Amino acid sequence: MDQPVERESGEGAHAELPPGQRLQRGWPVTHYGPVPKFRPERWEFRVFGATADGEKRCWNHEEFAALPYATVVGDLHCVTKFSMLGAEWGGVPARAILEIAPPAPAVTHVMVWAEYGFSSNLRLADFASDRAIFATHKDGELLTAEHGFPLRLVVPHLYAWKGPKWVRGVEYMTADRRGFWEERGYHNVGDPWQEQRYSYQEEPGDGPEL
Repeated sequence: MDQPVERESGEGAHAELPPGQRLQRGWPVTHYGPVPKFRPERWEFRVFGATADGEKRCWNHEEFAALPYATVVGDLHCVTKFSMLGAEWGGVPARAILEIAPPAPAVTHVMVWAEYGFSSNLRLADFASDRAIFATHKDGELLTAEHGFPLRLVVPHLYAWKGPKWVRGVEYMTADRRGFWEERGYHNVGDPWQEQRYSYQEEPGDGPEL
């Protein structure tokens, strides 16, 4: 399994930008489609697909909010070429989900599903990074609806589109499958340090055929 490359994040001596990126002091709102209306009584987070026991796991909003909470400091690199450094993200670590609802041994990738059927695929190793987090907070404040409330995935070592807003579940997969933007010309891996922006840059083994 390919292993993710972890790099220091934040300000000071470790602050650096991937190639082609510019420093962003604010946090622009970027997304495709409308902002969904949050209805807590209907909200559900699911883990399904190739789980270790073959069963689906579901949490309502209250149950998900009671899962182990952690904070990580991580950068956000948007493929539109802005980078926001040193943000503190609070929420449920992706590793906690893997522990509570473990994948089958044959799982190599995950598909993260969000509102309106939006999806983004990741290698299991990237999803299992100790800084990948299902964020509910940024810098101690609840996320706004425009920035993904009630839940967004943050994977600091990949481009930000790999961490969808308004997440509703995770599918465990035994083979890779492209997500929404990956089917529309974005790079299947999305490493900003290698400037993997578009599918035409892919090398053999980076992803399934378009």
